[in-house]
Amino acid sequence: MTRPRIMTGDRPTGAMHLGHYVGTLANRVRLQDAYECFFIVADLHTLTTNIEREKVAQVNQHIRDVVLDNLSVGIDPERSHYYLQSLIPQIPEMALIFSNLVTVARLSRVPTLKEVMGNLSISEESLGLLSYPVLQAADILCVRANLVPVGKDQASHLEVTREIARRFNFLYASEERPVLPEPDTLIGDVPTLIGLDGQAKASKSLGNAILLTDDAATVEQKVRGMYTDPNRIRADIPGRVEGNPVFIYHDAFNDHKEEVDDLKERYAQGKVGDVEVKRKLAAAINRFLDPIRERRAELERNPRIVEEVLAAGSERTRAESAETLYLMKEAMGLMWGAQQ
Repeated sequence: MTRPRIMTGDRPTGAMHLGHYVGTLANRVRLQDAYECFFIVADLHTLTTNIEREKVAQVNQHIRDVVLDNLSVGIDPERSHYYLQSLIPQIPEMALIFSNLVTVARLSRVPTLKEVMGNLSISEESLGLLSYPVLQAADILCVRANLVPVGKDQASHLEVTREIARRFNFLYASEERPVLPEPDTLIGDVPTLIGLDGQAKASKSLGNAILLTDDAATVEQKVRGMYTDPNRIRADIPGRVEGNPVFIYHDAFNDHKEEVDDLKERYAQGKVGDVEVKRKLAAAINRFLDPIRERRAELERNPRIVEEVLAAGSERTRAESAETLYLMKEAMGLMWGAQQ
């Protein structure tokens, strides 16, 4: 490999939002020149929580939305490889091998498992949901990735991947010549973007996020309804800046830093109202989203763009995954098919 590799991606569950951008998309754009990038559209992962037929039937449109969102923010398919999880047959075979290297007790301790079950009111996890981190390990290790940019909530899954790679190398390889890398985790500059309603995390399902596809009027409407300092009932009352969602978004998306500093100072002194602060935030977010909207409109003029990008990226990934699986089986002594 001439360059170190990045692997990351998305479950196609709907349009992406600003939380996705600060959590991982910004890092993808920034690093695509320095790394060979593989980006997965993890359609099989959606089955762990959306198994009903009507939800499964929506996945095709969500796949299109996810790819267009990524391309719109600046991912270049000429420099990166986009692959569809279900088009890589080596991934489930690797996942089966990896499932023998990790215990049920270990998977039960992954923090996001209980969080997902609580959010979706799941009383008893399926085998697929429990083993989600194992399939994710196969997604990552099939291309022998060195670095995985993720949101903060996915960091615990990456530790399972590292443990699986370490266990495999211990059993079947050597410290000097490992078969599988132990990928590092890269968290975004804003690890978790707070929701518009002040909740801990922006989420489309909770309706507290600004989507990358929202038009200017929708952004203005959402920002007007944002949660601020609940103790500030008049504009002349000094307000809390630290932890205030409006200023968290200003820091993340307002490119006029002097304006942000001025608003913070006046807000803390009770010399500016929420209306002005939010109006300027809406303007800043729309400035940020305008070029993304323009790129998406240009991309959508080619109705085959998503199919073309996924076909090329999946072909490249299948070749890499076949090589990885061969190296794994060779190290394990599981070479019956290759000897015939």
